[in-house]
Amino acid sequence: MSAWQIVLAEAPRFFTYWNMLFLAQAVANTLVASVVGCGLGYALGFLLAVLRLPQVVPLAAVRATAILWVEAFRRIPFLVLLLLVFFSTQAMRLDAPLWSVAVAAVAIRMSALAAENIRAGLDSVRPQQWEAALTMNFWPLTALFRIVLPQSWRVILPPSIVHVLSMVKETSLVSQIGFIELTFAAKMLTQRGFSAILTYGTALVMYFLVSWLLASLARAAGRKLTARPIILTP
Repeated sequence: MSAWQIVLAEAPRFFTYWNMLFLAQAVANTLVASVVGCGLGYALGFLLAVLRLPQVVPLAAVRATAILWVEAFRRIPFLVLLLLVFFSTQAMRLDAPLWSVAVAAVAIRMSALAAENIRAGLDSVRPQQWEAALTMNFWPLTALFRIVLPQSWRVILPPSIVHVLSMVKETSLVSQIGFIELTFAAKMLTQRGFSAILTYGTALVMYFLVSWLLASLARAAGRKLTARPIILTP
């Protein structure tokens, strides 16, 4: 039998309620690890980017610490970072659930990537904008949120969307610690005797749908953010 004949023969037995429920739970796990992790990572990344601004944080030691965090975790492979977080929790006997380990690893990785994206976006705004705002007695954070940040979204968002979609796919590596995400679920179904073309092909379609949905939501959010007016009231 050819590969396609095997797929057609196995399809009725594969596309059952319980198998689809198992894959749906794996997709939910993938979304928890990627979306929640990226959300926490971007919040931390924004804080790191702000800590690197001399207009906001005059202390060089604080800025150096933020730079060290970003440069270190940008260069560590995600699998190494994941195992580092996992074995650190084991060494400290925290008994953390696997989903929290996956979320923490994604958040740490994304914080470094997001901090660099946000820094590049903030640096794209001319320094005269900062100088004018501070001359008008704006508080530094007020100048950041009302003047600088609205102008930098066009630079921040495109690479941010790419990094989020990349992390959705990189969550396939969290199966190394036993977390059942989409790729691991496809592997388990393959071990139950189903064709790899069928199991991984279904996973491929699900990854595409998740990535397309997240990209569409991100583009819609980007259009709203870039359309917001800049408010100059002190």
